[in-house]
Amino acid sequence: MEYVLNTEGITKIYGNHTVVDHVDMHVKKGDIYGFIGKNGAGKTTFMRIVAGLAAPACGHMELFGSKELERQRLRIGALIEQPGLYGSMTAKDNLEVARRSYGITRKSAADEMLEFVGLSQAGKKKVKNFSLGMKQRLGIAIALFRSPDFLILDEPINGLDPEGIKEIRDLLLKLNEEKQITILISSHILGELSKIATSYGIIKEGALIEEFVADELRTRCRRCVKLVVDDAERAAVILEEKCRITNYDVPEPGIIRVFDGLHNSWEMNRELIQGGIHLKESYLAGQDLEGYFMDLLGGASNE
Repeated sequence: MEYVLNTEGITKIYGNHTVVDHVDMHVKKGDIYGFIGKNGAGKTTFMRIVAGLAAPACGHMELFGSKELERQRLRIGALIEQPGLYGSMTAKDNLEVARRSYGITRKSAADEMLEFVGLSQAGKKKVKNFSLGMKQRLGIAIALFRSPDFLILDEPINGLDPEGIKEIRDLLLKLNEEKQITILISSHILGELSKIATSYGIIKEGALIEEFVADELRTRCRRCVKLVVDDAERAAVILEEKCRITNYDVPEPGIIRVFDGLHNSWEMNRELIQGGIHLKESYLAGQDLEGYFMDLLGGASNE
């Protein structure tokens, strides 16, 4: 499996406070990796370490399968915290500054990038008069100037209105699908993140507590009747023979999750009891994505 980012034990300490705590992260090539955690959990600090803007106290990192980090970071574009824009200059002038600082000689590059991020009609407008969504798109445009293979975005849709969120979402999908750019993105707007992310990492108090792919997340949040029984194997036979139910799984001993016939749970319970099964619990389980994330993080966001 080809990884764009692979870290082992990355740690950052400020004074007596461990901000990033032995993080092992794995971002596969082609992923849109949703990085989720409360404010102060260590997301931004970790992203700064990956981008070379901060040094870890310990740990190891590979970028594109290489430990030559300085060289490989030339393949990274990053928008971390607020985009560094000149408000009194136009969008095109901001891009011209970036073009020259990156040593890009193609003079049409600024216009091409404005068109790509949907700002061609605003190229002559001063940035101080931009909406927040337009500023974010311009910041992403600057991050894209060196044609990166890996894009790191810290809360790019935070504070945007629904139209601005959709514009950024569509842009990121375009980058991932058309340009084959791998993306590491943090966001508090979990419902929106779930529309684009292909994998996730959950960080809590500096530690990465879990990584999983989008399909696994959908399975975990899927609505089901959860049965707690004394003999799951025998209970499964009864469900199949008596209730004609085949869409179920046994995630652990003594637990059955049934995904069909949720409105007829009383019938399942009756057949199991009549079949001699000790039915300890039977209840409707599953939740929306935001509820699942909040359970992992330990309560409501402190956004």
